[in-house]
Order: sequence, then structure tokens, then C-alpha cells
Amino acid sequence: MSVTIDQVKALPKVELHDHLDGGLRPTTVLELARQIGHQPPASDPAELGRWFFDQANSGSLPAYLETFDQTLAVMQQTEHLARVAREAVADLAEDGVVHAEIRFAPELHTKQGLELDQIVDAVLSGLAEGRQDYPQISTGLIVCSMRQANRQAEVAALALRHRARGVVAFDLAGPEAGFRPERFLDCFRELQLASMPITLHAGEADGLESIQQAIHLAGALRLGHGLRLVDDITNWDQPDQAELGHLAHWVRDQAVALELCPTSNLQTAAASDYAGHPITALKDLGFTVTVNCDNRLMSNTSVSQEMMHLVEQAGWQLADLARATLDAASSAFLHQDRRQDLIDCAIAPKLANLL
Repeated sequence: MSVTIDQVKALPKVELHDHLDGGLRPTTVLELARQIGHQPPASDPAELGRWFFDQANSGSLPAYLETFDQTLAVMQQTEHLARVAREAVADLAEDGVVHAEIRFAPELHTKQGLELDQIVDAVLSGLAEGRQDYPQISTGLIVCSMRQANRQAEVAALALRHRARGVVAFDLAGPEAGFRPERFLDCFRELQLASMPITLHAGEADGLESIQQAIHLAGALRLGHGLRLVDDITNWDQPDQAELGHLAHWVRDQAVALELCPTSNLQTAAASDYAGHPITALKDLGFTVTVNCDNRLMSNTSVSQEMMHLVEQAGWQLADLARATLDAASSAFLHQDRRQDLIDCAIAPKLANLL
């Protein structure tokens, strides 16, 4: 049975891996750039949107990173941070997302003198404003520390200070290779003792040891990307002949959620195409697979578009998309009663009408 874009848009969705500085509207970049006297690479919203996508899709890491120079340049003031957060909630809600966990690295927003607490306050305020306008969506904020910046303990303490207002987890972002979790054990120990959830970027630009350390040393409950897990699965692209290694078995047995981002993975060369992306094989093998955007601006995407790529090029059906949504809801950094409410009230009734 063919799946239409209208059906996909009507699906309730859960977004677990969405970077705040990767999801700005081109119009917002231009407006904020004018206010601060910054010169973006294009002056027309459509042209600027194409520039972001082309740069991210160029196959050049420096070109990809240059896109974040542009967004971060206009996210150094509290009112700008709040606006970007508010608009992120609106854009996700308009796409049918009923729960979103948005992440960002506060340390990247201090170039004009803002303190870390001011930065987190501004983003949380913007998310709250967005929820007032779109009460059908709930949000959580994931605070990231950049691996290469050596501020992990400071950022972890920041996350803990703001957990009562909506910070739901801690993440490590930045280069995986050379900055594995074993370097930050004291930080993770403090977070674990405080019962703060952890999700780490792992298994995208580095291999199985990165995943192993994220789970067993850092205590990560979810993996940001994690698609290199297939390196521990013999014949992973033939599920009926696949053989799982010990790590792959552990991830599947413990239902560690994989925050997979198909278009972003293609742009960073972690995968070659949608049809051959490991997400489908991992789904078929019974892993806890979720569908996410990563950077909506750079990938010119939405959750609905990511799902349609899988429908059109990897053979996914509505039931597959529904399962991914339920897996994401069950893996959200919400208390169990709130997760159940999300499933029972916001997701299951809509799925019943569509399936």
C-alpha cells in the first residue's frame, strides 16, 4: 500500500535529536543578522536556504561547519536565543510533532558576554513561549558540552541547576574521534549520581568503541546516531542472515534508543543513500529505532520529510513509521507517567485513526 505525504504529515511524531542552532528559519537568520550588522552569504531567504543546504551537502567538513558559523553569529543575545527557541517549537508543532527534545551547547553562545545560566534561561523561556502558542506539543531541553572544549564539569553542573525548569538530559557533541567518553568519567559519575539522563553522540564519526564507552562508561540511555552499530552485525544488510555481536545484542536487549538522522548521515558520509541507510535493517532486526532531523536548516528537512524519504526509497509503511514514533515516545526523557500520557493521549488515538 502506498503511503502519501498527507498521511505522514497527519502522523503524530516525536523528535529526539534536533539541534537548536541547526534549525533556524532563513528569514530569522536574515532579520537577526541585520540587527547585529552581520553579513550572511545571501540576502534572499530562498537563496540563503539553498546556501545552507549546498554547503552542508558539499562533502566538505569545513564547508559544513561554516553553516554553524552563520547561525551562531545571530544567537549571542538572550532575545535572539528566545526567539529561535520559540520558532523551533512552532515549526515542529506545525509538522505534527507532539514531543520534541531540542539540544544545544550553551558554551557556543558566550561570544558577546552572556553567562551560561543566562543562555539556558533564554532558551527555556523561548520554549515555554512556544508551548503557550502550540499547547499540543511538549518539549525538553538537552544541554550539550563540546568534547574539545574541556568544560564538561561546568556544563554538567549547569544542566543540573536547570533540570526543574525543563533541562532533561546531558549530551556530548563535537568530534568523536580522540574525545571518547573515557576522558570525562568524573563528569559522568556526577550526572549518574544525580540521576540525570545522558544521551551521547556516538557511532556516527567513530566506531564501536565510541558506542561501547558511551553506554558502559558514560551510562548513556540513548545514542545520538549510533548507526556504526552495524559494524558489530555480520550481514547486517540481510536481516534474515544477520548475526549480532555482544555489543549489538546489548543495545537491542536493553532497548537503547538510536537517534537516527538519515539526511544528515548522508551529508556527513556516514551513510551513502536512503535505501541503504542502516536505519531500515536496524528496524527490521528489532532495535529501538527513531527518526529525527538533526539540523532542519542544513538538511532542508522536517520529521515528515525524513519519514517520506524512508517511505519512497527504503520501502517503509505506515506501520513502520508508527512503530518508530512509539519507540521514540517510550524513549523520551520524561517520567514514566508522562511518557504513558504522551502515548495514550497524543499518539495512540491518532495512530488508531490512520492505521
